Parts: sequence; structure tokens; C-alpha cells
Amino acid sequence: MTIVRLVVAATIAGAALPALAEELALMTEARAAATSLPPRLVTALNEEIARSGPEGAVPVCRDMAPKMAKEIVASTGWQLKRVTLKARNPQRATPDAWERKTLEEFDRRAATGENPAKLEKGELVEQADGTRAFRYAKALPTQPLCLNCHGAEDKLTPAVKARLAEHYPQDRATGYSEGQIRGAIVATKPL
Repeated sequence: MTIVRLVVAATIAGAALPALAEELALMTEARAAATSLPPRLVTALNEEIARSGPEGAVPVCRDMAPKMAKEIVASTGWQLKRVTLKARNPQRATPDAWERKTLEEFDRRAATGENPAKLEKGELVEQADGTRAFRYAKALPTQPLCLNCHGAEDKLTPAVKARLAEHYPQDRATGYSEGQIRGAIVATKPL
């Protein structure tokens, strides 16, 4: 009986290894795609702030970030999306059920002391249409730079407030402090 159990366990383990290797490879690819956007965005924001102040940088997140994401999609095949529980642009940043659950999980984990900059999640999921996909989310902690437009309302300059009101009349993406999870970048690839 022990030999039979060992054979069954070895068979199960042997079948699971390729699946684990595939999931690890997908996690590595997703992480690379998702983490390539924030540094590019920060560079563009810093350049625009130097040129025209924080209010001039609002279009960087609004217009340039989606273009940067499309470039990454074209080169990697991973769909990228920035999501948050407090959307500035509800059409682009409102999370779906998986994203919302992940963002809430990140908030709970950060509240217990985990470093927000290290929070990530990746898994194979079944999508609403019955197809499989790999989904990855990386928490985006609020950087000092982000506070220019996402910080406490009483700390935002009048020019930033005016620009935000002009472009985002239903803005909910203020009141953050440094290190607080602002949202996540999500990478998805159908399988």
C-alpha cells in the first residue's frame, strides 16, 4: 500500500511541476511588464513638473501614461491597467471584482506592516467568458512626487486644484499620504 501511495504522489507531483513552472514563468513576465511602466511615468512627471509645475503634469498621467502602457502591451503582449479604490478617472481606473479584491487585500496586508512597495499578487484565473488568463497586480505606493496631485486637499496648490477640477470633476483620488497604497498596476494575459 505504501508503494501505491508513493507512485500516486509522484504522479501527482510530476503533473504539477509543469503547471508550476508555467505559472512561475507567467509571474516573471507579468512582473516585468507591469513594473516597466512606473519608472517611465515618474521620469515623464519629473520632467514636466520641472517645465511647468505640478499642474502641468496632470496631462502626463491622463494622456501619456495610457500611451506608455500601449507601447508596453505592443512589446510584451500583456494588457496593462492602473486601478484604484479612489478613482480620479472612473472610466479607466475603476477596478473589476478581481482587482478590487486584490486592492483590498493589499490594504489589509499593508495595515499589518507589510511593505506596500513589495505587495504583489499573480494567479491563473477563469475569466467571465470562461477562458483562462494570468492576472498580476503590483501595489503602487504613493511617492512624494504623487502628493502634488494626490495628497491632502489643503496641501494642493490652487493651480493643481483648478486643473483637477477641469479634467476630473468627480475626482476621488486625493487625501493620500506618502507610502499609502494609491492603487495597483495590473497585467493580464489570456491563455
